[in-house]
Amino acid sequence: MAALHLLHPPHILSGHGPPPLLRLHRKPSPLLHLLPRAAVAATGASAAVTTTPSDAALQNFRRWLATHGADTGAAAPAAVPEGLGLVAARGLPRGEVVAEVPKKLWMDADAVAASDIGRVCAGAGDLRPWVSVSLLILREAARGGDSLWAPYLAILPRQTDSTIFWSEQELLEIQGTQLLSTTMGVKEYVQSEFDNVEAQIIAPNKDLFPGTITCDDFLWAFGVLRSRVFPELRGDKLALIPFADLINHSDDITSKEPCWEIKGKGFLGRDVVFSLRTPLEFKSGEQVYVQYDLDKSNAELALDYGFTEWNSSRDSYTLTLEISESDPFYGDKLDIAELNGMGETAYFDIVLGESLPPQMIPYLRLLCLGGTDAFLLEALFRNKVWEHLELPVSRDNEESICQVIQKACKSALAAYHTTIEEDEELLEREDLQSRHLIAIDVRIGEKKVLQQINDIFKEREQELDDLEYYQERRLKDLGFLGDNGEIIFWES
Repeated sequence: MAALHLLHPPHILSGHGPPPLLRLHRKPSPLLHLLPRAAVAATGASAAVTTTPSDAALQNFRRWLATHGADTGAAAPAAVPEGLGLVAARGLPRGEVVAEVPKKLWMDADAVAASDIGRVCAGAGDLRPWVSVSLLILREAARGGDSLWAPYLAILPRQTDSTIFWSEQELLEIQGTQLLSTTMGVKEYVQSEFDNVEAQIIAPNKDLFPGTITCDDFLWAFGVLRSRVFPELRGDKLALIPFADLINHSDDITSKEPCWEIKGKGFLGRDVVFSLRTPLEFKSGEQVYVQYDLDKSNAELALDYGFTEWNSSRDSYTLTLEISESDPFYGDKLDIAELNGMGETAYFDIVLGESLPPQMIPYLRLLCLGGTDAFLLEALFRNKVWEHLELPVSRDNEESICQVIQKACKSALAAYHTTIEEDEELLEREDLQSRHLIAIDVRIGEKKVLQQINDIFKEREQELDDLEYYQERRLKDLGFLGDNGEIIFWES
C-alpha cells in the first residue's frame, strides 16, 4: 500500500519589510465540528452505506417508537438511494409535523446521568458532553437486547463515505487539499480522546464495559453523534434524537428557517418532545428532506457526511495569516490587530465567485508593513491606523502583498497531483465511484478558488501604478497635490 504523506505548503516569506507568515490550511474546527473514522451518515443518512437495515429491524424500530409514545405517523423509515431515510406516509404541506419524539428516547446528558454509567462519568471530572454520550452509546450497545435503545442502535449504519473512513490509497486522491490535513487532524484528535477515556473510565469499569472496546468502537459512537445530531443541538445541548435523525439532506432546500423545535406537551406542558416539521411540501411516497447547513463548504460536507454538491458557493479555501514573532514590529502589529477585533492569527474563507473578505487586505497590509511605512505603527496613529490600512499604503507594501499571495497560491496548487483541466475530464467519466467523485469535487473546487485568488492579486499587481497611496492622499489633504497628481507650488 502506498505511503501517505501530509503536504503542508511552507511559509511564504517575501516582499518588502518584515515578511508575513501565510499558511494555506484549514482553520482548526470546533471540537464538535469533527467526524471520526467509524461514523455514520449525515444528520440523517445522506451518504452511501454498506448495508441497509432489514425490514424486520425497521418494523421493530417503528414498534419501539410507538410503544414509547413517539408520534411518527406522517413518515416512515425506508431504504432510499442515500441508505436510510424518511418517506412521507401521506401528502405533507409545508410546516407539517413529521414526528414528535419524547425526551425519554433521546440520548443526551440527562440520559447519561440516569444510566448505570452516570456515576463513573460524573466521577471522571469535566467530561465533554459528546464523550459521555458516546460512552452511553457503547454501554447500551454492549447490553444488547436489554438496552432501552436496542431497536434504534440496530438500525444505525456502520460506515459512510466520510473521508474519515477512507483508506490510505483513497486519501491519496485528496493529496494537497485542505480536506486531507483536516481529516488527519480529526483522526489524531479522536484517537487522543479515546486514550484518555480508556484509561480513566473504560479499563477501570469492566463490569460496565465488558469485552474489548477499541478505538474504532469509540470512533463509531462519536461519529453517530457528529453526523446525526442537529446543528443547534451540540455542545451542552447535545442530543441524539431517534427517528428524526434519519432525515436526509437536499440542496434544493435553501431556507435557513428552523425545521424543528423542542416544546412541552401533555399536562401543563411537562412532557418535552422534539418536533420535526417539513421545510417544503412533500407528496405521499416522496422522501422528506431538510437542509443540513447552507454555510458548509464541500470539504466540510465530505468530512462530516460523505457527499458534496455541485455548487460554486460550496467551493472555498482558507487562507491563514499570522503575525510573525520574529517581526521587529510584532508587538505594535499585534496591538493594532487586537484593537480591530483580530489577533496574531487570522483565518479568511475565500468562496468561489465571491469577493475577498473585507478585513483580509488591511490585515495583509499590516503584516507587510515595514521600512519607510513603519511610521504608521507609531502610537500617534494607533487609533486611526486601520483606517489607513483600508486603502493602499505604498507601492512597496502593495507589491509585497501581491507577491506573497501569488507565491502562496502557486505553492499550494503545485501540491495537487492533477490539474483543473484533468479533473474536469475525469468528471465526464460514468464509472466514478462515490469516494473518487467526492475527491475530485473537493480538489477541483479548492484549485479553482486558489486560481481565483491568484488572478485577483496578479491583476492588482498590474495596476499598482494607477493606485493612490498614503503620501499622495496626505499631500492632497494638505493642499499640496492637485486632483491630477501635479504638485502645487505656492509663490510669494
